[in-house]
Amino acid sequence: MKGETIKESTTSENEKYVILASGIEKTFGEGQGSVKVLDGIDLSVSRGERVAIVGLSGSGKSTLLHLLAGLDTPDVGTINVNGRDLSTLDEQAICKIRNSTLGFVYQFHYLMAEFTATENVAMPLLIGGMSRSKASMRANEILARVGLESRCTHKPGQLSGGERQRVAIARALVAEPQCVLADEPTGNLDEKTAEGVNQLIISLSQELGMSFIIVTHNNELADRMDRKLTLHNGRLEQSGLHNTAPESGPDPLQHSGASEA
Repeated sequence: MKGETIKESTTSENEKYVILASGIEKTFGEGQGSVKVLDGIDLSVSRGERVAIVGLSGSGKSTLLHLLAGLDTPDVGTINVNGRDLSTLDEQAICKIRNSTLGFVYQFHYLMAEFTATENVAMPLLIGGMSRSKASMRANEILARVGLESRCTHKPGQLSGGERQRVAIARALVAEPQCVLADEPTGNLDEKTAEGVNQLIISLSQELGMSFIIVTHNNELADRMDRKLTLHNGRLEQSGLHNTAPESGPDPLQHSGASEA
């Protein structure tokens, strides 16, 4: 069984965290050309906690995020999302968890050009089976919360870069996920626009009580999170502890052999 050398967590422990990863390893390539990108990653994220992951380009940050989302599978280790071990689920069940439990924000907004802001934001709800009228109403509500109530009928080409990223954030939040995974959410924005998006992410996470895992090169954003972790040589290192996490739990670095930065 994959990851059988890793001590299994109890069900009650798993359910304390929205994300619980243990002993994650991932290697790309084969033979002498192989590269181990992740080497024994342990990460626990409490409900409502905000965690930043920083590191050099190519260090494996996006790979880790993809594994946590069930978009790829680790070579070794286990990942629990909302108490469910992804390795025990088929692709349909994983997709259902992604749609109901997780939200996603990327460096590029990935909005569909032919649809309005409302239609783009409503898409996860429609996929989940909600009626079009109810999904549109909910989409407009969340667009208002990100300051775009006057732009609901505009298509992406009619929006600024910052507005498009706000629509992408609204899309990530519309299904009220328990955790939002953000991969360089301000990477394509100018400094002033990026600061506005940063403020929005922080205020919404506090207001809605959602967990956030943010991969970023923006140290100002990372420093505002509850925890700041650095991915270095395949391991997570504690870079900063800024606020008290909503729930205490086992040290996410306890089994990884990582040292204090």
